[in-house]
Amino acid sequence: MGEPGEICARGYQVMLGYHDLPEATAQTVDRDGWLHTGDLGVMDERGYVTVTGRLKDMIIRGGENIYPAEVEAALSTHPKVRQAAVLGLSDPAWGEQVAAVINATDPADPPTAAGLHDHLHTDLAPYKAPRHWYLADAMGKIQKFVLRRHQ
Repeated sequence: MGEPGEICARGYQVMLGYHDLPEATAQTVDRDGWLHTGDLGVMDERGYVTVTGRLKDMIIRGGENIYPAEVEAALSTHPKVRQAAVLGLSDPAWGEQVAAVINATDPADPPTAAGLHDHLHTDLAPYKAPRHWYLADAMGKIQKFVLRRHQ
């Protein structure tokens, strides 16, 4: 209760597996019939689950789990940030480092890395703050799958 974890489901409504794909089925449905959704969530004291992100999006920096959705939510409260995407970049010493791609509300007056870092310091633990900052050129939606291709 209150701890983040993967959302799993079991019951009559859950799929039995992928057609003719036993390896994919074994990765998704465990021996006890639990379907591993790949979504991360937190259950409250009433039993309600809040989805907090995707397991594949989780960043592991020096053994600490960092959820991009949490960092993105904190960045979105900055007045100069229209949209933010947070992802992990490979790092030989730490495993991964946190990186943020920002769409500025006014491209002529973008936020500074120092200003964003200071803004995050009030809401997040220091290890969750991005070490790498990038400004997106396009004003469209930042797409993480495209960013991952260019790592």
